[in-house]
Amino acid sequence: MTVNYSAFLYLISAVFFILSLRGLSSPKTAIKGNVFGIAGMIIAVCATLFSPVVSSYSFIIAAIAIGAVIGLIIAKRIAMTALPQLVAAFHSLVGLAAVFVAWASFLSPSTYGIGSSGAIAVSSLIEMALGVAIGALTFSGSVVAFAKLQGLLSGKPLRFKGQSILNIALCIVLIILIAHFTKTQSGISFFIVTLLSFALGFLLILPVGGADMPVVISMLNSYSGWAAAGIGFTLKNSLLVITGALVGSSGAILSYIMCKAMNRSIFNVLFAGLKQNQVDHETQNEEKPAHIGSAEDAAVLLKNARKVIIVPGYGMAVAQSQFGLEEMATLLKKDGIDVKYAIHPVAGRMPGHMNVLLAEAKIPYEDVFELEDINSAFTETDVVYVIGANDVTNPLAKTDPSSPIFGMPVLDVEKAHHVIIVKRSLKGTGYSGIDNPVFYAQNTMMLLGDAKKVTEEINHYLKE
Repeated sequence: MTVNYSAFLYLISAVFFILSLRGLSSPKTAIKGNVFGIAGMIIAVCATLFSPVVSSYSFIIAAIAIGAVIGLIIAKRIAMTALPQLVAAFHSLVGLAAVFVAWASFLSPSTYGIGSSGAIAVSSLIEMALGVAIGALTFSGSVVAFAKLQGLLSGKPLRFKGQSILNIALCIVLIILIAHFTKTQSGISFFIVTLLSFALGFLLILPVGGADMPVVISMLNSYSGWAAAGIGFTLKNSLLVITGALVGSSGAILSYIMCKAMNRSIFNVLFAGLKQNQVDHETQNEEKPAHIGSAEDAAVLLKNARKVIIVPGYGMAVAQSQFGLEEMATLLKKDGIDVKYAIHPVAGRMPGHMNVLLAEAKIPYEDVFELEDINSAFTETDVVYVIGANDVTNPLAKTDPSSPIFGMPVLDVEKAHHVIIVKRSLKGTGYSGIDNPVFYAQNTMMLLGDAKKVTEEINHYLKE
């Protein structure tokens, strides 16, 4: 295969990737978007394998075989609730690949056609330095995100005095060292850039609280894209540059959307994390009056409603109760009850987490609404069924300036005639670590227990 023909196939592959992103922008076209993405990747891999620059297939075939086996095992074993940490783990691998490629090109520039006799072009040095910095930061940051999501580290912000100042200072030092490296081609400078980038990744994500994880996931997605683009420049591979730029820019846009949904700035998320919790824990943990109901009580309320809105949260994902929700909605619709789903942009642990789980249960796309499209409907709703959601329904975000979630747009569930909230216990809080006053409101019924079992019990009474 000639070089020109390979370039043509890369262009076709890039078009498929663009169509894939376009398809993934809507639940209705998501399957088609996935098909386009798979087709683009197959074309890209084949074009690379049959490229004239490939002289041996032994290592390539071995790597593909190992990767395929690992991928198949992960695909079969991973739970839908573990998708956020899986995404973080994959991001870390992209970042580490960028570091390895940058170092390989620095140690053997002639192999990559970027220099001879030890002399490397300035443009290539800049590409290497940026690639290793972004890649190392992506790797270590993704490892911390994985550890937080997996529960290996606390989901609370982990910070120390002067941490933000240290992060900013490290960024400045990195810029200076990158400039020095591109001017002198110093191996020591390159090594220090790598180490500092690893350290910066850890320090940037450690102070980020669990409530900010959706932003972190999309941000790391953006970083991994730019790291891939850096690899593309080093390898002189136009497709990697295009694909990396697509992923990087789309991840950056998604991060902006997530920050807007939380009324936060990306700078605040990265260099401050959530504000310190100002709540008096002794007051928060004291006994408060709450109306504890039963599954039968909830079934009666739902059966006599005209309009019902279901609000899923991460608790639904943990309990895998989306299938019970689909059955509940089907039973209610048979009685002519209008059932809709309200999705907050940052519900769960990554963007679109709730949408994926509802789609898994084959819940119709037309029944699922985003916050801005459904918030005004709560005042006319008879019953809201909140399952495993806390922070995204907390009215303190609108009324309490001292609250760590103040200013974040939330779902106005308290405005409904009746609110049913499924929660394991009254002691648990959301990622922000604060209680929700809706739990103790006059129009709220609390159902304590596993979300899946509670929902199935309600369905049992609805059938009767």
